[in-house]
Amino acid sequence: MSKNSTLTMDELLESNDIKQIKTGDVVEGLVTSVKKHEIWVDLGANGVGVVMRREIGGGQKISEGDTVTTSVVDPEMEEGYSLLSMKRAVKDKGWDELQRAFDARDILEITPYDANRGGLLVELEGIRGFLPVSQLAAGHYPRVTGADKDEILQKLNALTGKPIRARILDVNKRDNKLIFSEKEAIKDDMQNRFSELKVGDEVEGIVTGVIDFGAFVNVDGIEGLVHISEISWERVEDPRKYIKNGQTIKAKIIAIDKDRLSLSMKQMQEDPWLQDVKSFKKGSIVEGKVTRITPFGAFVQISPSVEALVHVSEMSSSDDGVDPEKIFQLNEKKEFKVLDIDLSARKIALSLKVDK
Repeated sequence: MSKNSTLTMDELLESNDIKQIKTGDVVEGLVTSVKKHEIWVDLGANGVGVVMRREIGGGQKISEGDTVTTSVVDPEMEEGYSLLSMKRAVKDKGWDELQRAFDARDILEITPYDANRGGLLVELEGIRGFLPVSQLAAGHYPRVTGADKDEILQKLNALTGKPIRARILDVNKRDNKLIFSEKEAIKDDMQNRFSELKVGDEVEGIVTGVIDFGAFVNVDGIEGLVHISEISWERVEDPRKYIKNGQTIKAKIIAIDKDRLSLSMKQMQEDPWLQDVKSFKKGSIVEGKVTRITPFGAFVQISPSVEALVHVSEMSSSDDGVDPEKIFQLNEKKEFKVLDIDLSARKIALSLKVDK
């Protein structure tokens, strides 16, 4: 018997510089036998392996002589062969492709197959992943009243079955973690668009959500906010009476934040206050209706667009403390003297001390 015939398999592999397979390796082999419950695979210098029927994968027809790709489950069973999985090989290959796409910052097209209140469920390369609500772009973000969870889920369900461009935000095979982001996919494009915008520009957008403090607007993929104070020159108590979901509006950019535009609808129109105030002069007597009473004074409507303040110090000639609620009633009409007009601050001061 020759010297080589006494070498162990490990020594033989080492002497031929052949790398031993280990659990998790993806290897190719030639199918040598197809049986009812398993198929046998010739792995060349790495011996033979077996793939149990449940690990072949649905819909695959395997014949003798086929070359198959498998993942090593156990490199050395007691019987001397390797335990292999074709299903796992597909998944391992999928993880490798996802890692490559993550490293390359590829923009991928994903199609959610389901949704929950936290976001969208996705499957790509045979791996299940997740796209959180927080990573949706402005056009898809579910703006709802009072963060109603059922309404959020309803809006997310409407996105299932529809393709979305996204980047992989996090991929971890060991933790079986795959997270997508639509925001990241449009980030570069958004930065280019932001660089083309400036304060004072007039833009057009679609209202995506109306809330107590204003309205969110999708401006060509960029999120904008019209604060309640910028909806109308009138005093706005409920934004929903002025603006509706899905409505197309025109607005002016009044500020540009990191990833959001601050918009104004009212600045698209001439300020009626500046027109009405021209009819008032310092020292003149005007009639007004009391609209609000506070501890420091009362607000008075002296024209459809102009509201003025009567400070508590201008309610009585007496030095004693004055209670505005004992002097005024809501919607009461009285005559007042115009003390001051401040155009830059849009303020008019009145006095109840009218000389008769």
